[in-house]
Amino acid sequence: MSLGQGLAFTLNGRTLSAAEGSIASPSMRLLDLLRLQAGFTGTKEGCGEGECGACAVLVDGELVNSCLVPVGQLHGRSVTSIEGLPRTDPLVEGFARAGATQCGICTPGMVLAARALLDRRPDPSLDEVREALAGNLCRCTGYARIYSAVLDAAAGVRPPVEGGT
Repeated sequence: MSLGQGLAFTLNGRTLSAAEGSIASPSMRLLDLLRLQAGFTGTKEGCGEGECGACAVLVDGELVNSCLVPVGQLHGRSVTSIEGLPRTDPLVEGFARAGATQCGICTPGMVLAARALLDRRPDPSLDEVREALAGNLCRCTGYARIYSAVLDAAAGVRPPVEGGT
């Protein structure tokens, strides 16, 4: 799609379009648009090859590695970066409570991978959490606190079990 064809998509609730100049090139990587043009630096570049998940964002609720997505593929779609999640999201709070971050490079991608999981499966098992986060590499934590944070967030959105626990 060329710039003259009206390329536009929603980023964290705001419409970006080629016509208004907020999209420089349809061939630009979504990661570069996020970090360099939109100023959303929460999304990190790890490997640049789609292998580590550090740059993961949601496109229409599906987890994608933004380093692999040309902006031209986003016409009419909705993108959510880590900045698009409210600070009161149970995952954001769960990661903080569990101490699930160290260097922070993987954290935004982990949180968004977990958000995609909880949106489709609000009551995941530990194995489902492990599988959902398998595409996101962390070199610091050993994952246990990350898994705990996701399960903690899921517990906060589950309906209460009869009998009080």
